[in-house]
Amino acid sequence: MLVVAGIVGFPFIKTIYTSLFNAPLIAYTRKAEWVGFENFIYAFINPSFMGGVFHTIYFSLLSISLNILLGVLTAMLLNQKFFGRAFVRTLVILPWALPTVVNAVLWRWIYNPTYGALNALLTQLHIIQNYRDWLGSAGLSTMTMVVLADTWKNYPLVTILVLAGLQMIPKEIYEAVKVDGANWWNTFWRITLPGVRPALLVALVLKTIDGLRVFDIVYLMTAGGPASATKTISFYVYQEAFGFLRLGQASAFSVINVTIIFVFVIFYIKFIRSEGISG
Repeated sequence: MLVVAGIVGFPFIKTIYTSLFNAPLIAYTRKAEWVGFENFIYAFINPSFMGGVFHTIYFSLLSISLNILLGVLTAMLLNQKFFGRAFVRTLVILPWALPTVVNAVLWRWIYNPTYGALNALLTQLHIIQNYRDWLGSAGLSTMTMVVLADTWKNYPLVTILVLAGLQMIPKEIYEAVKVDGANWWNTFWRITLPGVRPALLVALVLKTIDGLRVFDIVYLMTAGGPASATKTISFYVYQEAFGFLRLGQASAFSVINVTIIFVFVIFYIKFIRSEGISG
């Protein structure tokens, strides 16, 4: 317990302490100056950073929705008996095993405005007339494309969790409701969903944390662009610390990010306790 407290607690306390100073990343360039909560005030009145908060929440909500939807559908498919099921299960896990760098490079190639596979496919299907720069829009469309790339890599984790939950549901229950004449929707809503709810909540917590602290896929695919359209809170932390060498402001941004994650996790924990869910 002391080891965990030291590993987790000390860096967090140090970050909070640093956030109260105008501190340079390189200590010998100048002394840290006490500024109190000015770094936090700067964060909340800075439209660029607040835009990053919006991008982070947008990424999280869309990513969570797609991961849960695809994960549940895929798990239900893989829970059925069919020829080659073991091979398909292995195949589904492969994207999750890919390093994020490989995934980012792969999807940058797919989205390439000149020779990308997505443009070629949609043109051949006559869905679009001309090739598009999928990562070149200053609106939310670019962030949406990044979310799709991230979802392709990470939804297998949700699939694994939900599939484990499905296999814990006794087959006799399905046979009983089938005899009673229940349709697919009633079976899913009353049997399947309650059975996999603990697994879904675990997946929800994990994907929320991943979404709210996202950095790597954004940095590798768009570097925060175009025109800051994909900059997240974590990206601003990186930019302040290693781009502008302002460790104090970077620490304040980090504390805000951790606080947002903490609020979501506490909400989930209270929801789990109120529902009396265990698993």
